[in-house]
Amino acid sequence: MSGTSPMARRSLLTAATVGAAGLALSAGPLGAKPAAAGVTAPTSRRYEGKVVLVTGATSGIGRAAAIAFAGEGAKVGFCGRREHLGQQVEREIRRAGGEATYIRADVRDPRQVKTFVDRVAQKYGGLHVAMNNAGIQYRKTIADMTVEEWDDTHHTNARGVFLCIKHEAPYIRDSGGGVILVTGSANEFGTRPMLGAYAASKGAVTGLVRTAAIEYGGAPWNIRVVALSPGTTNTALVDAWRPILAPDDTDEEWERRKAGPQPGIDGLKRMAKPEELANAALALASDDMTFLTGTSVLVDGGMLAGL
Repeated sequence: MSGTSPMARRSLLTAATVGAAGLALSAGPLGAKPAAAGVTAPTSRRYEGKVVLVTGATSGIGRAAAIAFAGEGAKVGFCGRREHLGQQVEREIRRAGGEATYIRADVRDPRQVKTFVDRVAQKYGGLHVAMNNAGIQYRKTIADMTVEEWDDTHHTNARGVFLCIKHEAPYIRDSGGGVILVTGSANEFGTRPMLGAYAASKGAVTGLVRTAAIEYGGAPWNIRVVALSPGTTNTALVDAWRPILAPDDTDEEWERRKAGPQPGIDGLKRMAKPEELANAALALASDDMTFLTGTSVLVDGGMLAGL
């Protein structure tokens, strides 16, 4: 990795903080996997009879969340831009006995967002939980980033959340209330070089979550709004850093690097598994958290504890 010191490389790897799962640029999917080793699979049916919507669910955290909600009895409608991956996730959930429908949608397009939300609510007869997870990340300094890349980041990560909440909230109200989850990021609170647009977009998400919680908290809405804010998570967004961090690594070496200790994660010293964030989403959207709203919940393995 010429031109990059070992310390800088370690710092950059821990900087690849995930704020979304489904739409990493310049990186392929991690591939379909069962629940990761060391992650307890949900065994309850907390979401029996509930309708859950997930954006950006073709890979990573969104994919894991769609599978987890379906595993607890929810009818899941989910979207993403990559049709072949969306169809794979739908088949996987259905083979396991769950109910899910993949609908191709791009959260940057207002018409597609409305159509997606409408179709999920109409197919399953309502909406109780929405997890707005879709997002992207460009790895460039502020000086090197183009206006188009800046706009794409904000249109996906921030405006996309606005559009989703706008169309989801009435359906959740009409279903008797529920929960809107938004995938935030530890980058709301601390950031690294080459994450300027991403961090700014996640800061915007924080403002949306707080405002929506105030607007929709009381009757007749009865909606809780919470940001689930991951630290570095082993998804395609981390793999997108590989050309910068480890261009000479073989696939096996890259996997070992990701699985090894991560100096910037001061607490648990490792990356999260997508399934761990999915389990956090299950908890935050459940009736165990009925007084939690208008805030960002860090699930970062202690990444920010040392700052």
